[in-house]
Amino acid sequence: MLRFDCLSLFPEMLNGFVSCSIIGRAIQNKLAMVCLYNLRDWATDKHSVTDDSPFGGGPGMVMKPEPIFAAIESLRSEYSRVIFLCPDGEIFNSAMAQKLSKEKHLILLSGHYEGVDERVRESLVDREISIGDYVLTNGTVASAVLMDAIIRQIPGVLGDDNSLGQDSFSDGLLSFPQYTRPVEFRGMAVPDVLLSGNHAEIAKWRQNQRSLRTRKRRPDLIKE
Repeated sequence: MLRFDCLSLFPEMLNGFVSCSIIGRAIQNKLAMVCLYNLRDWATDKHSVTDDSPFGGGPGMVMKPEPIFAAIESLRSEYSRVIFLCPDGEIFNSAMAQKLSKEKHLILLSGHYEGVDERVRESLVDREISIGDYVLTNGTVASAVLMDAIIRQIPGVLGDDNSLGQDSFSDGLLSFPQYTRPVEFRGMAVPDVLLSGNHAEIAKWRQNQRSLRTRKRRPDLIKE
């Protein structure tokens, strides 16, 4: 079972996430475990301060090293991997999610404000990950995205594990178009090949659609 320990200043943002839908069922079925922690619990002053102004000046606040070191050192084991969610990390992708799903213990540290003291990144963090080229108000939402993408890669989480092979990015291409009943809706019909029962032709059509859609919407994936 893969365990996630989520360190955040706003762990309550994840309460609904860990109790609903596929992720909630994965936790209930003991395929994954998610523990939420407030970094303020490791602050030592009476006001539970976790941030301070940056040396050198500038706007915003920086997360202090002491609570983060104390939190991670209390949770970490020989199997742990510490991931820092930050805008300047390596871009998260499907291959990364698949690899991380094979880990035993992931400690997710959410960035807030202007980031964390650099000594945290230098001494504690195993991997720095960004979910995209944009900035969020805090990294807790990014932690949820990371967990969702990773947990669905765990065998048994999805109703049909073959669904993973149809996902966008599973092999570098986007997914194919999907249709369901009715056959015709407001003058728009389901492609005849999908109604033919010819599974070889259907597979060929779907692969062709994946290639066309990827070239049109994400040509960068074709170049890669």
